[in-house]
Order: sequence, then structure tokens, then C-alpha cells
Amino acid sequence: MEYQWDFGAVVRHLPLLLDGLVQTLRLSAAAIAGGLAIGLGLALIRLSGRRWLAWSAVAVIEFFRATPPLVHLFWVFYALPILAGVNLSPFAAATLALSVQSGAFFAEVYRAGIVSVERGQWEAGRAIGMRPAQLMRRIVLPQALRRMVPPFVERAFELVKTTALAATLAYGELLYQAMVAVSRSFRPLEIYSAVAVIFFLLLFAASLAMRWVEDRLRRAER
Repeated sequence: MEYQWDFGAVVRHLPLLLDGLVQTLRLSAAAIAGGLAIGLGLALIRLSGRRWLAWSAVAVIEFFRATPPLVHLFWVFYALPILAGVNLSPFAAATLALSVQSGAFFAEVYRAGIVSVERGQWEAGRAIGMRPAQLMRRIVLPQALRRMVPPFVERAFELVKTTALAATLAYGELLYQAMVAVSRSFRPLEIYSAVAVIFFLLLFAASLAMRWVEDRLRRAER
């Protein structure tokens, strides 16, 4: 028997899906901000020149890059209460897990950008008496950040899609709200198709915006 599509279920549950989209954006923004901060810290530790600190940063980076984000979510949400007595809300647990996991990837982007800055720039800063922190803040990072934009954007897009895993913690992001809508309407094909379209439109619009930013940065360099 031919399947009869009925997107009326999507229309009826649109407020629920839009609320899920807002929660997805909220979680994405928090995890990206946390990941950028953690990644910068890990990158600077790795480049510090102190071997034991550098190897510690490498161990953290490689561990979180090589293990599934779903394991991180479960560990933070279920293991921390047992091991440390720390009970986190689904949002806080998802933010922490995704921030650390994405921070490991962002750290490598920071590192690659920083080491790509010509040695002459470093030497010039030292020659005029700049301290390491001043040299990094005023000379190195401004140049490196322009080169980091494309990989940062690519990783941020991956992170937005990864937020769907927070549904396993009963956090009300887009996929979780879609699951609620499916349980009420018994229309999984229509609801999940709508979720796919929403994610596509969100990331496609963001991609266009970032291409515009990249073009502006290229023109500024010229």
C-alpha cells in the first residue's frame, strides 16, 4: 500500500519544533563559546615549551578527539553524580561535555594558526620588548585568527549537528521535541523530514553568512 504523506502533523507541532530549535541554538552557542575558551587554553599549554605541560595537553586533546561525544555526555550526566556528587541539569551536562569535546578540536585549530605566523613577526615583537602575553595578544593571534576562520566554522557546524545527541539526556532540543511530536502524532516520516529541513536551512544560512565574512577578511588582507 502506498504511503500517504500528511504534513499537517508538522504544522500542528510547529511551535514544539521551533522551541526545540531555540534550545538547539542555545546549547550550540554555549558549547561553541566554551569550546573556544577551552581550546585556546589547551593550545597555549601545548605551545608553552614546558614538556610535561605540553604532553598533558596532548593527552587531553587526543583523548577527547578519539572518543565518541555520546560517551562524554553519558559520563558527565551519569558518572559525575556517582563519583563526585555533582548533579547537573541536562543543559549543563550537555554544555560541559560538548565544550570539552569541541575544545579538543578547536585546540588543534588554534595551534595550527599560531604556528603558521611567520617567525619574523615573533622576533619583531620580542625586539621591541613585548612580553609573551602581549606578543600573543597584539601580534600573533590577530594574524592567526584570519586563517582559523574556515576550520572554526566547519567545526562549529559539526557541533551544531552533534547537539542532537543531547536528546539522550532528555534535553529539549530539536530532535528531542521531534521525538515528542512523533509520539503524539505517529507521523515519524513527516516530523523527522521536517527536522532535517530545519537543520539544513539553519546551517545553509550560517554557511552563506560565513562565506561573506571570509570574503571580507580576504579583501581586508589585500
